Amino acid sequence: MDVRAASPADLDRIVDLHTRARITYYGEGGLPVGEIVTPELAREQRAGWTAAIDAPDKHVLCATVDGRLVGLLAMGPPHTPEANAAQLYQIHVAPEWWGRGVGSTLHGHFLRHLEIERLAVGVLEVWVRNTRARAFYTRHCWHLDGTTRPGPVDAPYLGMRRSAP
Repeated sequence: MDVRAASPADLDRIVDLHTRARITYYGEGGLPVGEIVTPELAREQRAGWTAAIDAPDKHVLCATVDGRLVGLLAMGPPHTPEANAAQLYQIHVAPEWWGRGVGSTLHGHFLRHLEIERLAVGVLEVWVRNTRARAFYTRHCWHLDGTTRPGPVDAPYLGMRRSAP
């Protein structure tokens, strides 16, 4: 598996992978596909990924196998200002690649980012009904920090944090 910085040329594949991952985890959490895939959300995703790729303070990494995009990592400054921290915005893995180490490899790149930048803590948010992601982050030493924000179908996003390695 190769991991490299994303470029604007990756945008279509990034949006496709993100959409497929969202359909799977939000669908498993009870959100109807019609609420996950809409033209408006597709435009928002495209604009959001374009901004993240172009932002000097954010990092988007692509995991590829034989040239095929199998995973994504987005990270950067915390949404809520916090000194000495970085936020893991998203890890998405193509559902057919779940359980093959792609997410753990990308997570390792986030931890290296904390080390290289000499940051003490990582923060993230995970949807309460995304049990697979919650278990993944718990296995990787993240713990709930008591923060929440509203999420779809009255199911909140939960804040998690972990210390740098």
